Amino acid sequence: MKVITTHLNADFDGLASMIAAQKLYPDAVMAFPGSQEKNVRRFIAETLHHRYDFTRLKYIDLNQIDTLIVVDTRQKRRIGEFAKCLSNPKLNLHLYDHHPDTEDDMQGNLETIAPVGATITVICGVLQEKKISVSQEEATIYGLGIYEDTGSLTHMTTTPDDLFAAAWLLKKGAQLDIISQFLSYDLTARQVSLIHELSKTAKSYRISGIEAVVINLTLEEYEDDFSLIVRRFMIMENLDCLFALVSMEGRIYLIARSRVPEVNTGAIARDFNGGGHASAASATLRDMTMIEAQEQLIRSLHRHIKPQAIAGEMLSQPVISIPSNTSILEANSLLTRYNITALPVLADADSETATTPLPPAKIVGTISRRIVEKAIHHNLGTFPVSDYMTTDIEVLPLSATLSDIEELIIEHRQRLIPIIHEQRLEGVITRTDLLNMLINDPGHMPQDLGGADAPSTREKSKNVLQLISETLDRDLIILLRTIGEVAEDIGFKAYAVGGFVRDLLQKQKNLDLDIVVEGDGIIFAKQLVKTLGGRVRTHDRFKTANITLANGFKIDVATARLEYYEYPAALPTVELSSIKLDLYRRDFTINAMALQLNPALFGTLIDFFSCQNDLKDKLIKVLHNLSFVEDPSRILRAVRFEKRMDFKIARHTERLIHGAVKMDLFGKTNNPRIFTELKQIFEEENPILAIRRLADLELFQFLWPDLLPNLKIDRRFLHIIRQAQQAISWFHLLYLDEPIEPWRVYLLAIMARSRPRQIETFCERFQIHDHICRELIIQKLTADEIGNKLYGRIPEKNSEINQMLKNLTNEGLLYLMAIARKKEIKKTVSLYVTSLRNVQSLLNGDDLKKLGYIPGEQFKKMFSDITDARLDGLVKSREDEKQFILKHFPR
Repeated sequence: MKVITTHLNADFDGLASMIAAQKLYPDAVMAFPGSQEKNVRRFIAETLHHRYDFTRLKYIDLNQIDTLIVVDTRQKRRIGEFAKCLSNPKLNLHLYDHHPDTEDDMQGNLETIAPVGATITVICGVLQEKKISVSQEEATIYGLGIYEDTGSLTHMTTTPDDLFAAAWLLKKGAQLDIISQFLSYDLTARQVSLIHELSKTAKSYRISGIEAVVINLTLEEYEDDFSLIVRRFMIMENLDCLFALVSMEGRIYLIARSRVPEVNTGAIARDFNGGGHASAASATLRDMTMIEAQEQLIRSLHRHIKPQAIAGEMLSQPVISIPSNTSILEANSLLTRYNITALPVLADADSETATTPLPPAKIVGTISRRIVEKAIHHNLGTFPVSDYMTTDIEVLPLSATLSDIEELIIEHRQRLIPIIHEQRLEGVITRTDLLNMLINDPGHMPQDLGGADAPSTREKSKNVLQLISETLDRDLIILLRTIGEVAEDIGFKAYAVGGFVRDLLQKQKNLDLDIVVEGDGIIFAKQLVKTLGGRVRTHDRFKTANITLANGFKIDVATARLEYYEYPAALPTVELSSIKLDLYRRDFTINAMALQLNPALFGTLIDFFSCQNDLKDKLIKVLHNLSFVEDPSRILRAVRFEKRMDFKIARHTERLIHGAVKMDLFGKTNNPRIFTELKQIFEEENPILAIRRLADLELFQFLWPDLLPNLKIDRRFLHIIRQAQQAISWFHLLYLDEPIEPWRVYLLAIMARSRPRQIETFCERFQIHDHICRELIIQKLTADEIGNKLYGRIPEKNSEINQMLKNLTNEGLLYLMAIARKKEIKKTVSLYVTSLRNVQSLLNGDDLKKLGYIPGEQFKKMFSDITDARLDGLVKSREDEKQFILKHFPR
């Protein structure tokens, strides 16, 4: 099946190009991926009637499409549901377009692209080349596309090819009266009123000598053809470029127009995931307020309106750099000698430290004084800087603009920017350099819109009160407000932190409430319990407390603190600190945000480290380069978050994990926190993904050193783990009032081919209690023995099955199902769990005494035999049981 389509909200160029493309593909059907502009809909209804057959999308089987012809766009996200057929086997994709190239363009088997004013101009050239005839009606339709997209041949994007195509269409009989009828019409009273409203909000910005006008408007209802209103306003005011932000029905739209070559509206719209060309473009903005949209637009204008190159003026010279094999101690000496806070690191290990422009060399990272001093504190001074340098860095050319520099230093928190020219390190720009630039020339200072009271996206906080009300239930909101009020009464500040805040921003409810207090967390916890009731348990060493309210709800309270570690992988030593330092000690950026709870600022989100960006990008990032050195258990947590949340460990963070593995940090510690993290991985719904990831990161050799080389992630190993997962899921679906500990099942499954001594070694290493260790060994040995017996023969009698399995715990039974080599074994265990183990005799001790039996050891044997008889169907009623006892146990 062949299909011709265009972009969503199709315009006349898209319509004309589709109809023209059908002359090239006569056996193809035409289908819009979505709606059309109002004028296009009117033209189809009034003029085309039913002369062209447009197939509705719902009648097309996307799986049957083997040739897709896309006109007037190359962007996958703009073709709607048709994007699904791009994965069809051996699909032929043919593209016809006039828009500038972008990074997310589709790649076609056939591409006919030209930098002209309209796509129909491109296809008209193909029709002429192939000498395909065009009717008067077709010429008129094609003319609509050219005249609309080129502004009646007046836009800056108009080319000689557009003029030639229009002339050819006029020769073919294109009717200009029809074209003008649908491209221009008188404004309604409503539209005139809207133009008047636009004039009230218009604000002019002079950027690199170009005057850019930004207007914004909020409408309760959707207004068709708002782009026409924008164009009319631009003509009336004789503007060079105009950017309109209009909010309609809760969604913000950007409409951009330009008449000067210095302003490419298409490039600016692409910053908002929109599209278009140099003179006209649009975008739909999601997940941002009007104020945020305005600020992002202004930054985009500064970036794209050909601003003055400024990096060459700002950079610091001469350059002080080091090769990647320089030791931490040497780097510290240089930082001290030159009184600087960071150094660029070069890949060329043969280069000498230099204070002059270097020969061609690759920048591989930067190392800061803070990281160097921490590393020396941990006795890591002899290690190369390559182990702990920051690798997520960007470089800029001499032609970089102030906007480029601000984005890296302010938005991405990059403290030092290497400036490269012709593969040479010409200099660096630091935060101090940027600050001096802004102070000495306030005209460059970033401007916030909306006046002094308007919030700024550059601020470290914003209010999420509406998100709280939409996501959390009433009782939890009242609890949060009460926590804030109690803190206020005793002069403290209280914050919700960690996963609670992370999940709130993802509109997910999280009942694990962690509270951090600027003040004394223990005093606060005791006061909160006085107010709400419940009980509190305190930990003076860490200044933390655990609260259990009267309804059973639990709250963890901590004092805002700064942790430092005496040596790698040690438990932290705690000092009082502020919320910012407390957040900086967190494991990952996505967990380093706080929610203010005090009444005056209730619902204010605190984000010092641009953590929201990482949450939006689904990235797991550490906050500093020695994070895993100080606490290796964070590696397991990173893997758990990555797989549970479908996030990705950032490239630099993964490099730090490999560095921790190389240092053998897991081999140097018996930190119980590592096993706690491992248990939490095993508590996940699908831990197999995390287990595979741990193996990929070469962590198994540290978690199970005594099992290697026997422990391998081979087919047999994965089969046992999958069976364990299936067994646990099966048990949960039984809805029995019997809790289980999945981590025990997975631990036994991983050690299925291990000896008891290896389990003992593992338990000793991670400080697992002796009685738990003994139980694990007993369950494993018992289940292994039973598994071998059942593999040889499944007992015919239920009583034999009951006797065989009754000494296994639930975890032992599930482990047995995991290692089962025959389906019959799992069926046997299932029968025992669901039926056999619940069978009991109907008689009790009083019944036996009435029959004349004397209580004693014999009673135990009697009840056991009755149960066996009931299991095997030999007795069914109380009377049967009495007769069974009298027969087998003479008085």
